[in-house]
Amino acid sequence: MFYIDNQGINDPRINLAIEEHVLRNFAPDHKYLMLYVNEPSVIMGKHQNIYEEVNVDFVQQNNIKVVRRVSGGGTVYHDLGNLNFSFLVPHDSSKLNNYHYFLNPIVEALQSLGVPAEISPRNDLMAAGKKISGNAQFSTTKRMVSHGTLLFNSEIIHLSQSLKAKTTTIQSKSIKSVRSPVANVYEYLNSEQQSGLDMEQFKKVLLQYIFKTQPNEVSTIPTYTLTQDDWEVVNKLVKEKYNTWEWNYARSPKCSIHKTHDFDWGTLAATVDIKKGHIQGVNFEGAHHGELQAMLAKLTHTLTQVKFDKNSLKKAIATANIEEGKLNIKESQILQLVWQ
Repeated sequence: MFYIDNQGINDPRINLAIEEHVLRNFAPDHKYLMLYVNEPSVIMGKHQNIYEEVNVDFVQQNNIKVVRRVSGGGTVYHDLGNLNFSFLVPHDSSKLNNYHYFLNPIVEALQSLGVPAEISPRNDLMAAGKKISGNAQFSTTKRMVSHGTLLFNSEIIHLSQSLKAKTTTIQSKSIKSVRSPVANVYEYLNSEQQSGLDMEQFKKVLLQYIFKTQPNEVSTIPTYTLTQDDWEVVNKLVKEKYNTWEWNYARSPKCSIHKTHDFDWGTLAATVDIKKGHIQGVNFEGAHHGELQAMLAKLTHTLTQVKFDKNSLKKAIATANIEEGKLNIKESQILQLVWQ
């Protein structure tokens, strides 16, 4: 097995592109390992709906990147206190869904630190009933990846805020995340370890158990350094895939979002149908007088095929020239009604 040096890069788009490049283009008979740390980001499973999984307003306001990966599974939060591991190995049907094969050395490493780690039936890593790691797999005909997270000393508050979608009724056939109580590995370390074990040292402990070597030999493990040709492929993947709204947002399965808003004159409901990141139709219910009904019909036409993005919706609503005073309804209220 070779350890891939990602040069300390914290950009999730680049790190996921490196994973995909190794998965699809490297020699199928070699094994590789990546350990990397991402800046604050939300990483979604390939078949998930961002509007069901993520508080889009919160992550955008806080400059938290949203990136979709090629593997399935649930949505996870990354930051500088979270360590990601990725085993990239030859395709082997006996290893598909065999998470124990990949996680056992990590469990041993954690237990060596006194962390009561164990593998759950859902293939998460748990410590005293709390989730410290989520895992997923993806396979091609030649290679496969089994990757996961390790909450070492992550900002749990930011995790919960990022992954708390707004209260909205959404109908879709997407893969839903299963939320579990989470904890950091740091919480299970003794006081001496907490003061002396940083992320780099934590990596070395994992490398020691994964490569079955001694602590003083970690620096000599086989390492692969990405070439200029590798970086050209990686940068192309970032530009054309992982840094695009089309992959990260619009790839969400089609869905219908239903919301209501209370006004002095009654309750207005809206059902927004979304496909490939664009509005396919809007159905308003609750308007009881002709002028409001006419305005909403015009708004439905205006919003159809608009990109389902807050700024795009805001601009589109503004072009409808809503007579706010006359109709007793504000553009901001319409935006609130049709947005996530």
